[in-house]
Amino acid sequence: MPTAPDLFDQWAAAPQASPAVDAQPAPEPLPEPAPEAAPVTPQPLRRALQELLKMGLLEQASKPLLFRHIAIDTARVNALLEPLDLQVRVDDLRGLAYVAVAPGWQADDAEGDDEWTHPLVRRQRLTLEQSLLLAVLRREFLQREQEGGLGVAVQLGLDGLLAQLEIYLGATGSDMQDRKRLLELLDKLRAHGVVSEVDAQDQLTIRPMIVHLANPENLQALLAHLRGLGQAGEPTA
Repeated sequence: MPTAPDLFDQWAAAPQASPAVDAQPAPEPLPEPAPEAAPVTPQPLRRALQELLKMGLLEQASKPLLFRHIAIDTARVNALLEPLDLQVRVDDLRGLAYVAVAPGWQADDAEGDDEWTHPLVRRQRLTLEQSLLLAVLRREFLQREQEGGLGVAVQLGLDGLLAQLEIYLGATGSDMQDRKRLLELLDKLRAHGVVSEVDAQDQLTIRPMIVHLANPENLQALLAHLRGLGQAGEPTA
């Protein structure tokens, strides 16, 4: 009588199941490339640009290092100022950099009587006396440049300036009043960066910004007009 196969033999003869294969994890997606970072503005150029915007101008004579950064990297400075519709202009011969409104800028809602020509630059009208003094100072500055060369420091005494101003405005009859009038006019122009403070020796420095502040043709026409009025008012012999 045949014997039944041993239970162990039945298990051994049975087809073996394939060993379980561990599922492979799905590959993680590659991270997206980070957007290219804008080039960082060097710290020295930052300081120079901040000073330029704070004062509206930089002079090589007083801040040579800051001026140098602006002068050698003007294109980059203008790229930084472009969203503001501003630009920097550099007068290398006189060692001057100053902020100006970019060409072609127009206000969207400009009004005829509005004194604002740019959101960040205020137009300040000069009085007749201020314009006259500006013309006299500019003429003096250019004459000294012709004599001493571009970049020369131009200093002027109050007495000589008073004498020139009286040609056009006349004298008040009081030396003290004439001096006070001149000092008040100079103080107004100093805010525009064209003159220094008057020192203890009654001397002032005419700054190079005066060349770029006003239209030279208009100033010369003003001087000629006022001189003509003065000559017309003189009594004839």
